[in-house]
Amino acid sequence: MQATDIKKKNATTRNLHARVKHFPRLHLALAGSLALSLSFLLFFFPSNSVEAKRHQQSLTLELNQTNISEEIAAPEKEPAPEVKLTEWHDETVRSGDNLSLIFQRAGLSDTKLFAFMGSTPEAKTLRRIHPGHTLSFDIDTEGQLQQLRYRQDRLNSTLFQRTPEGFKSTKESRSPDIHTAYRQATITSSLFLAGQSAQMDANLIMELANIFGWDIDFALDIREGDSFKVLFEEKFLDGDKIGNGNILSAEFTNQGKTYTAVRYTDSKGISHYYTPEGDTMRKEFLRTPIDFARISSHFNLRRKHPVLNKIRAHKGTDYAAPRGTPIKAAGDGKVILAGRKGGYGNTVIIQHGQTYKTLYAHMKNFGRGIRSGKRVKQGQIIGYVGTTGLSTGPHLHYEFYVNGAVRNPVTVKLPKAKAIAKAERERFFKEAKPLLAKLEQFHQQTQLALADTDNQKL
Repeated sequence: MQATDIKKKNATTRNLHARVKHFPRLHLALAGSLALSLSFLLFFFPSNSVEAKRHQQSLTLELNQTNISEEIAAPEKEPAPEVKLTEWHDETVRSGDNLSLIFQRAGLSDTKLFAFMGSTPEAKTLRRIHPGHTLSFDIDTEGQLQQLRYRQDRLNSTLFQRTPEGFKSTKESRSPDIHTAYRQATITSSLFLAGQSAQMDANLIMELANIFGWDIDFALDIREGDSFKVLFEEKFLDGDKIGNGNILSAEFTNQGKTYTAVRYTDSKGISHYYTPEGDTMRKEFLRTPIDFARISSHFNLRRKHPVLNKIRAHKGTDYAAPRGTPIKAAGDGKVILAGRKGGYGNTVIIQHGQTYKTLYAHMKNFGRGIRSGKRVKQGQIIGYVGTTGLSTGPHLHYEFYVNGAVRNPVTVKLPKAKAIAKAERERFFKEAKPLLAKLEQFHQQTQLALADTDNQKL
């Protein structure tokens, strides 16, 4: 830097100091007071950015304090209890099985079986187990039975559970889904074969025969060309068919005459089959007391006896059937004889009111509980086909009496039961009409489908 410049700078500095020196003292005092006030305001009222920063720091501190407090106050969580998964062991009842064998296969001794059977009265239901039933066991690690489920079928079971007082039982049941199905067929040889060709099981065929069994003798009256159509219920569970329900309506044509039946449940919950006009299909007696048997000897008051080889009135009808075939009571009544009766062998005689009496002879043995004085219901099994007495082969000898006089069971006019009550008729027609219409609708659809199939074949 040059000497001239240095001299100028020094001169400027001296002039500034001279001005300050000569500045009035009052002005200096005011300037100092203003500076002090400004500092005071900045101290107590900081700028927005400073205040925001301070507020953020305060919130952070409060949150941290809260979290610390919660961590201190929260109790320690106990571990979730371990869930015991029940492992069931299934045993299916086999032919010849008893409870002792089944419990042994499940790993339980006879002592534990007796303890279980004695712990609850409901356990006695297990005494009636049948092949195909299932018993499921829940046994703990110490070999103690905790639960037992007795399953009669897919819909019904009984669950036994251990309690401090013993085992308690609970009935378990499921309801199947109900679908409506239709079948029809023309008979060429027998009702059974026609039904099977229409994919009907034996029980459904039997039920169909029972409905029309008042008017048609299925052992004697069936002819080639007879036909039937039936609307019925099918039961499904979890998508699988488990059986059939009730027949809802049906039609059977026998030797050119058509019979129609519809199921109706009255206001009391009692179900029967009726004609479309409201007359009951149920007579006072079954036409035949044995299903699908062959008549081997007709009613004949001057027939030569096959064993005695002399003329002796054959006062009944003989139905040939395999030994052990069930025999049913032809009507409601009271058993007045169940025992041996000379050449009749094992015989049951039933009194039906004051007017009618029926006799069943040559039985192998009697139905369960059948004895003199016992009241029986129509269709109840009273015995089984045999060859006792004067008999050349297994068959049922059946007699029918009206006011003490013997009558031909095949041709005797059977009395009808009462028609539907007047109070029920309006409700009956309202419910029967759509069932009969649906039966006809299915029939028409089936006929069209069969016609289309025939046309395609051509």
